[in-house]
Amino acid sequence: MTAPLDGVRVLDLSRLLPGPVCTLHLADLGADVVKVEDTGAGDYARALGLAPTGDTPNTPSAFFRMVNRNKRSLALDLKASAGRDAFLRLARHADAIVESFRPGVVDRLGVGYASVAAINRRIVYCSISGYGQTGPYRDRPGHDINYLGYAGVLDQTGISGGPPALSNLQVADVLGGAMNASTAILAALFGASRTGNGTHVDIAMTEGSLAHNIFALHAIETLGHAQARGEDLLTGGVPCYGVYATQDGRHLAVGALEGKFWRALCEALDRPDLVAGQLATGRAGTAVRQQLAAIFAQQTQAHWIERLATVECCVTPVLSLDEVLADPQVRARDMVVTAADGTRQYAPPFRLSGHAFAIARPAPAQGEHSAEILREAGFSAEEIGALAATGAITGACGAG
Repeated sequence: MTAPLDGVRVLDLSRLLPGPVCTLHLADLGADVVKVEDTGAGDYARALGLAPTGDTPNTPSAFFRMVNRNKRSLALDLKASAGRDAFLRLARHADAIVESFRPGVVDRLGVGYASVAAINRRIVYCSISGYGQTGPYRDRPGHDINYLGYAGVLDQTGISGGPPALSNLQVADVLGGAMNASTAILAALFGASRTGNGTHVDIAMTEGSLAHNIFALHAIETLGHAQARGEDLLTGGVPCYGVYATQDGRHLAVGALEGKFWRALCEALDRPDLVAGQLATGRAGTAVRQQLAAIFAQQTQAHWIERLATVECCVTPVLSLDEVLADPQVRARDMVVTAADGTRQYAPPFRLSGHAFAIARPAPAQGEHSAEILREAGFSAEEIGALAATGAITGACGAG
């Protein structure tokens, strides 16, 4: 089966995480993603974090390689008129463009939505930013932690009486930004295929987080206020849903929200008297949680996992990532793949029958495909040579 996005050309101006993860998903689905980097430092992610042991000093970071596989790189100076003109020439035949600069930057460079749409009305132009293209915060800088703070997510995360808790899963960046962007781009591409008209996709990572902060809004609508951190149904407010420590300092995740699962757990623990306290709150809930905590603290995590293995009670171990990578379910689903350079990476989090995921190409060197991409767009050897001579393009390309 041909890859679902085979024949789709994406010009990716984004850097770091949200935009590159968005285009990673598109590339894994078969789109030809051209990573358009500046002729200076390029994507900062190339040097983000440590390179694996044994890599040369110029080897891109493992982080960069994980989110930029299956893409090609064009190093282009958009601040130079020749570079801008070259980009617009490429944009004439592109299907989508992704950028993650602050609002207004691409317009000042002359490569914004209006400029591209004027020469390619089918273009799907996606702008990913912290707060969106409009509104009083549009020009503010920020990162995942800031967007989660404004979305009310950070306030809800953590234990009762404690401060907001941080996670190294960038919810706003990846889920609020990358996943929302890829969904909207695919919808817009489908629309363009039917109508011939593209659109400007405006993705605000803060809004992407807010729109999925459903449970807190539910509390406001039903109770008149959001419940305190660590005190609602999903953050430890009831005994049947929470994290419990074991004798060896490990933890169990208890998610027995349905009555049948909680009853099965209580019976497996020989504590049928706790069944009535499943959703207890206040002092009663605290008492049940304390009793359950005391039971789990008597044995190791491994003991409880073995004892409850055949009990349908939604109790699972809290694993370290090293354990996850070796987990039989993860292995059976081939969720971890090893690239040719030895870097372990995640496979796409979706399966399409008839389409086999593969790392067709490793993450590119900066400008590795500059000449190749320009030749495909109809640039002559002389034109490519002139761009190279002026510094408008760089990389492993020369004039050939």
